[in-house]
Amino acid sequence: INNQGTATNFGATGSASWSTTVITADPGPGVAGVGYFTDTSGSAFNVTLPASPSAGAVIAVADYANNWGTNAVTLLRNGSNIEGNASNFICNTKGAAATFVYVDATKGWVVTDTGNSTDVFQQTIDIHYTIVGGGGGGGSTYSPNVTSGGGGGAGGFLTNFGSTALTLGSGITYTITVGTGGAGAATSAALGTNGGNSVITGTGVSITATGGGAGSSSTGANGADGGSGGGGGATKSGGSGNTPSTTPSQGNDGGSGGSTGNYGGGGGGGAAAVGANGTGTNGGNGGNGSSNSITGSAVTYAGGGGGGNYNGGTVGSGGTGGGGNAGANSGAVGGNGTDGLGGGGGGASYNSGSHYAGGDGGNGVVIVRMTTTDYSAVTATGTFTTATDGSDTIITWTASPATLVT
Repeated sequence: INNQGTATNFGATGSASWSTTVITADPGPGVAGVGYFTDTSGSAFNVTLPASPSAGAVIAVADYANNWGTNAVTLLRNGSNIEGNASNFICNTKGAAATFVYVDATKGWVVTDTGNSTDVFQQTIDIHYTIVGGGGGGGSTYSPNVTSGGGGGAGGFLTNFGSTALTLGSGITYTITVGTGGAGAATSAALGTNGGNSVITGTGVSITATGGGAGSSSTGANGADGGSGGGGGATKSGGSGNTPSTTPSQGNDGGSGGSTGNYGGGGGGGAAAVGANGTGTNGGNGGNGSSNSITGSAVTYAGGGGGGNYNGGTVGSGGTGGGGNAGANSGAVGGNGTDGLGGGGGGASYNSGSHYAGGDGGNGVVIVRMTTTDYSAVTATGTFTTATDGSDTIITWTASPATLVT
């Protein structure tokens, strides 16, 4: 046989010769012996089966654009049964292909062969990420002991942007969790609340940026451990950062509270620096955060909260990257960390006779960057925004629950 064009009607029973002319509408009716590549990117459509087929006639269809899951192809039976039923047949599985052979009037067209591109080709997607946990809440004042609160530690900061990409598998649902900021201490001489963890997890992947440690007051606990440690209240040590340990480190230690005079609080740790110690009446500054350009512009994340001062001392400043400042004057609540940056809350500043609360930590964030081509093949859910930078798309989640389905 010497065929000079598209092969048709050479299909023996159970096989079809595929036409390489992609169809976007009903060929009306289809020709026995031909396999059709269907493109439903624009809309769903029908393929009418041959009328009055002979036993052994063959026809086949395939999902050329991997879009049957969204826009199906419906095979119109055209007077013949399909699989013994007097009803049309809907092809709605993404990436599938099916071959039909006409047997007899009872069964009509019978499926003899099926396949799916996902059975032989597992698409993988390379991503870069930046994940920041929620910032820890700042510590409160303690009036009887004339002391101020420590700043909250920044949320843990993890990124692979600028280094080796992470490869995600195909057909997997990855759960995205965005850590919330911890509450500042509301009662006298209290520890704030640690920030929540930010997480990407799914088959073969588990990445956790730990929430920031809470700032403390002068009684009870030290500053809490976390992604970055919380600052200590007067005479109290700062919490440990990079807890649990990651490589590279996700954060730094909080500063200790002052141990002489009328005590200032220590600053919360930041992603790039430790929190400063409180000295005398002065509060320690929060540790600075880390700059990252995954969104296409440089943004600094995960600054520690400033430690509170005492009656005229220097107020601890929040670290760059959303750390909350300590109470603005002697006798003031701590400033809140910035949402979306995972900054620690500022410690409260003391003034005689009154109690003041620590600031709340800022919510964290999960950012994923991939090629725009790959983005067209995934599904994101939850509270997120998208932006483009060159040939890439950036997904930014700011709240949970959320998922990324590959």
